[in-house]
Amino acid sequence: MPILSIITFLPLLGALILLVGVRGQDQAANDNARYAALWATVATFVISLFLLQGFDASDTGFQFVEERAWLGGLSYRVGVDGISLPFVLLTTFIMPLAIWASWGVETRVREYMAAFLVLETLMIGVFVSLDMILWYLFFEGGLIPMFLIIGVWGGKERVYAAFKFFLYTLLGSLLMLIAMIAMFWDAGTTSIPELLRHEFAATPLSLLGFEIAGGFQTLLWLAFFASFAVKMPMWPVHTWLPDAHVQAPTAGSVVLAAILLKMGGYGFLRFSLPMFPVASELMTTFVLTLSVIAIVYTSLVALMQEDIKKLIAYSSVAHMGFVTMGIFSANQQGVDGAVFQMISHGFISGALFLCVGVIYDRMHTREISAYGGLVTRMPLYASVFLLFTMGNVGLPGTSGFVGEFLTLMGTFQVNTWAAFVGATGVILSAGYALWLFKRVVFGQMVREELQGITDLSRREALIFAPLVVGTVVLGVYPSLAIDMFSPAVSALVDEVQTRVAAFQALADVALK
Repeated sequence: MPILSIITFLPLLGALILLVGVRGQDQAANDNARYAALWATVATFVISLFLLQGFDASDTGFQFVEERAWLGGLSYRVGVDGISLPFVLLTTFIMPLAIWASWGVETRVREYMAAFLVLETLMIGVFVSLDMILWYLFFEGGLIPMFLIIGVWGGKERVYAAFKFFLYTLLGSLLMLIAMIAMFWDAGTTSIPELLRHEFAATPLSLLGFEIAGGFQTLLWLAFFASFAVKMPMWPVHTWLPDAHVQAPTAGSVVLAAILLKMGGYGFLRFSLPMFPVASELMTTFVLTLSVIAIVYTSLVALMQEDIKKLIAYSSVAHMGFVTMGIFSANQQGVDGAVFQMISHGFISGALFLCVGVIYDRMHTREISAYGGLVTRMPLYASVFLLFTMGNVGLPGTSGFVGEFLTLMGTFQVNTWAAFVGATGVILSAGYALWLFKRVVFGQMVREELQGITDLSRREALIFAPLVVGTVVLGVYPSLAIDMFSPAVSALVDEVQTRVAAFQALADVALK
């Protein structure tokens, strides 16, 4: 049974049925579009759970593999391993919540829901593709529906934010496409499993009068880095993210933070680290430096924000700094922590943007100064917001603590200064997160408009419930997720360290 293909293309089928079968813009047609999208995403999530039943975590190779001839010699190859499976499940888990959170959308509802369904297919495709060209098509294709979601259903500056998001990510990926062509010429294949076994040349070379350590590997690594650094995003190419988040509708911000940002980290784990291990080793200090700057700088910038969404957006950049630190520490704790942090951040950041959406739907403003004293009128909302604020801070007992702790442990083994400075991000995150919570939830309710604000509805409470459970369960019982991906991470780390050691041994022999 081609379960991965079903999971990947079921949302796309739902989008086609929705566009063809739902006509009109009246209330009945809008309700039909909402329910069609919701049931398509729920069905996709339920089917994805069957992956857990047949998945063998001790097998570090790809499972559920499907392969078919495709477009003149290229192949349609899909499969998952311990690293990609958690992201598939995260995607199928978040999408029904994002659709359900969009119940208040009244403009072009059919097209809005179809855009999210197409986006889900493209995001899942990134995590299951085992062919480099197919992977690139899914990776870049996701720009189109998100561009439309921001540009059509966003805020007042939506067109500017949409084009900035599109151009930043597209331009970064053009270098990656050139690198992929070079990889095909060198390896003679676009199969990701075969490319993982291929040894790309790492001997130094001269280019334009400069000596490039790591040679061909370094050039390829830099090309991929240009794309993944923007996608994460890393400092200093992060400036598109706050604008995109502020202008995107609530569900767009949820998907952007919870899933789309993770494609950059997944790309580092699927391509940069295993395929270019020598270059990754050479660039470790460079990446750790950018990561530490991102953690400290964007945390300080977050402290200065007056827009709730923009503050949480800068928080996401800071938390992605922990992810890149963990990945390029290239040890078990660091990479385990990076994967866990991405999953945890998917729950927590998605929930925080939902929290913003709840009060924005009622008051139509995101200004922090417009709120205060909500605990008196919205006690349930205040409790939910507090939990995810604590998760964002990294409080023990929440999933946020586990990811940050593991990444700092892994980084400490490689660079103590990076770990030390990065750890200050935990303190800074407490500063901006608790400051935000205090300003919004506590204090005096001075604005008259807030007197009639209502607490979470039943629908909103049910949307938050699985995110609350996920954040707490993974915080108390992290092995539930770690046991899934840790064997695959161990195999990845061992392979990277073996290749780096072999190259260093050859280099020592050459010097003698």
